Amino acid sequence: MVAPGILLVDKPGGMTSHDVVARARRAFGTRKVGHAGTLDPMATGLLVIGIEAATRLLTFVVGADKTYSATIRLGQATTTDDAEGEVVATASADALAAVTAGRIADGIAALTGTIAQVPSAVSAIKVDGRRAYDRVRAGEEVELAAREVVVSRFDILADRPGDGVRDLDVTVDCSSGTYIRALARDLGAALGVGGHLTALRRTRVGPFEVAAATGLDDLAEARPMSAAKAASLILPVLEVSAAEAVDLRHGKRLVGQRSRLHGARAAAIDPDGGLVGIVERRGDDLKSAMNMPEGAS
Repeated sequence: MVAPGILLVDKPGGMTSHDVVARARRAFGTRKVGHAGTLDPMATGLLVIGIEAATRLLTFVVGADKTYSATIRLGQATTTDDAEGEVVATASADALAAVTAGRIADGIAALTGTIAQVPSAVSAIKVDGRRAYDRVRAGEEVELAAREVVVSRFDILADRPGDGVRDLDVTVDCSSGTYIRALARDLGAALGVGGHLTALRRTRVGPFEVAAATGLDDLAEARPMSAAKAASLILPVLEVSAAEAVDLRHGKRLVGQRSRLHGARAAAIDPDGGLVGIVERRGDDLKSAMNMPEGAS
């Protein structure tokens, strides 16, 4: 039987996240594999993969903050807000020449902090039960509602003028649900020259870094991180006794133990270092929000 765990994978370009999951299923000989947050086929970088019972942890990873390295091309707008779409507008040389470093800095400042962002029309967001990108491909007009996201860092690493375009290499720290394509689109629109994404790499998801990820060709030799170790990186740790571990696994509450939990949730770790599950407050008590099967942590 395959041991449950969390595997960090460095996704190459040209593959879907589902393709990576399929490769992991073959490598580990199990169907029970999932991921915490899709990457577009064009994008590369970190996918957090759950194997067997550790897939239960993924719901606590999905909402983590993320870091991306990206290239924004100013001077062209596309149908998809990235390089995979058709160019629908090209800025004049005069308009592009009028884009000063100061104007770019102001545009980035306006897109930093808590902002209301309209996702790309070709995103995976569901509209009346269907993915937005499916509706767009079917020729429908899709208008998505703005959503609040947080961009805590939006730094320019390089500014590279080209032939009729201007490429900005950037690093972005952001909340879950932020679309880097939409940042490129909105920056280009604010500068009056259009913009889209030509490269995207996810380098961090919460506590997990792409530097520790396994390449796709090395999956068969990869050793997933234990569920207990992964959970202790994602959340604060609550050490529980053997008796408390049994109670939690059987759905019982730890009565009057609210003060032991300092955050919203914690990873309950038993005396053997195994993950019992994720606990949260219920009134004055602590109760499992998710349990791991015994011996699977």
